[in-house]
Amino acid sequence: MKPFAESSEQNKSPIYKVLKEFFRDSETVLEIGSGTGQHAAFFAEQLPHLTWTASDQAQYHAGISMWLQDAGLSNTQGPLLLDVNQVEWPLQHTDAVFSANTVHIMGWSSVEKMFAGIGRILNHNGVFCLYGPFNYNGEFSSQSNARFDDWLKQRDPVSGIRDIEALQQLATVAGLQFIEDIEMPANNRILVWRKI
Repeated sequence: MKPFAESSEQNKSPIYKVLKEFFRDSETVLEIGSGTGQHAAFFAEQLPHLTWTASDQAQYHAGISMWLQDAGLSNTQGPLLLDVNQVEWPLQHTDAVFSANTVHIMGWSSVEKMFAGIGRILNHNGVFCLYGPFNYNGEFSSQSNARFDDWLKQRDPVSGIRDIEALQQLATVAGLQFIEDIEMPANNRILVWRKI
């Protein structure tokens, strides 16, 4: 039975409206942390001009493969085995990167390595779209996000909702220029950077 995340079902359409704009000139996309595989199957179908490459750690591959196989699309690849802490990533070049709900579940050192890796593989003018909940100047944007952060830290003390300002510093070091901060439903955002 295919894995299913209700949150992925709920947020896919709002995310798609953003991706279709920022990925319109891209041909290849790497999704970091494909999770269940729902997003990969949906976005690849909605954006047929793209080759959508799913990736995640090994324990998620079976579920991702089920979604991609059931979708039966010619423009999907993967799932690739990708841990952001790897020195060498399995994809060397891509026009775009997408990641949803990842940076708050990994430790900060992994977030640093993720941004550095994206900076290495993104082509010139390539776009990185990052979806999730974020803080501004250490302040939660909602009470629900504060409760979510407490839950995350109880589960794993090194995780937690990240400050946009800290992510911006990582992006700058990785050669990424900030483009836009887009409000999304349920106290989430999409942050967009471009490789310069």
